Amino acid sequence: MRPHFGPVRDCFHDLFSAGRETGAGLAVWYDGRPVVDLVAGAGRPGRQWVPDTLVNVYSVGKPVAALCLLALVDRGRLDLDDPVADHWPGFRAPATVRQVLSHTAGLPAFPVPRPAGAVADWDLLCADLAAAEPQWEPGTVAGEHAWTYGHLVGELVRRVDGRPVGRFLAEEIAGPWRLDLAFGLGAADQRRCAELSYADPGWPAQALGEPGSLRARALGNPAGGLDLAVLNSPLWRGAEVPAVNLHGTAAALARLYAGLLAGGVLDGVRLFGPDLVAEATRTQYDGPDLVLDRRACWTLGMQREPDGSWGMGGIGGSSAWADPERGYTFAYATARLADHDRVDELVEALHSCL
Repeated sequence: MRPHFGPVRDCFHDLFSAGRETGAGLAVWYDGRPVVDLVAGAGRPGRQWVPDTLVNVYSVGKPVAALCLLALVDRGRLDLDDPVADHWPGFRAPATVRQVLSHTAGLPAFPVPRPAGAVADWDLLCADLAAAEPQWEPGTVAGEHAWTYGHLVGELVRRVDGRPVGRFLAEEIAGPWRLDLAFGLGAADQRRCAELSYADPGWPAQALGEPGSLRARALGNPAGGLDLAVLNSPLWRGAEVPAVNLHGTAAALARLYAGLLAGGVLDGVRLFGPDLVAEATRTQYDGPDLVLDRRACWTLGMQREPDGSWGMGGIGGSSAWADPERGYTFAYATARLADHDRVDELVEALHSCL
């Protein structure tokens, strides 16, 4: 780590000494180069967190899923304003590819209640979505497609390209850019996973919100998305649930955003054209979000902040983004869920160094 960024290192380690963190990774690129790459704590009881420890980063994976589909857009395999049904026969909602990517398609929740085991049944959940009526007229308002996003985007990838989204990510993005990121882990990679835990036992109920609300339906179906017994199981880690179960490292996420910040090229390997990156990070919707219950500014797969940064945070506290104005990318990957103030404190320390 570069000495100039010592305050970031100190803030990171203070989280552990204060008992607010048990295991995490932190990575920052600045001016096109890695300047911070830290790991500390335990990945699971009796095992240290090491550079290749993987962790479930929840919604931080949504932009990664989106990039798989956007790569096909960039190659001319489909257009952003194509109706989804043009590529997915039998899909009922009159939504476009752009609306799916920007959380305005009107399908924020799976329409049929399903048990936790359904996370391993891709075809079942996609069939549920294809038959669903939208909650609102697509394009008129947003609501984070909390669980459904990955299946909507991933099934479009499969219909257009023929490969599951996890394989597409591995072969077309993670491989060429040397990123330790994956949807659906094999047995060997599952052994590298950190065990998720809660900083507050009451946090899952708080995260779901009012029973029966759109937020609760969006976050709570299929069952198990906030249940540690499910999240730390081979079932969950081996399934492809691209909206919420990307497993990766902070170093890989910061590296991914560095490639996007550079216009789609990393170490001489171009995966996206600069025009595609510009469109993908441009505001597509700015207004009320019916699931988040607050104002949201959505790009094609990411949230855009007032300072011009773009990226995505996960419900448990992991986060990754690029800040074009200041010239850095940031990624924090944690296994201890609920404390979102950690990222704010780390960013304050980072900004003091710039």
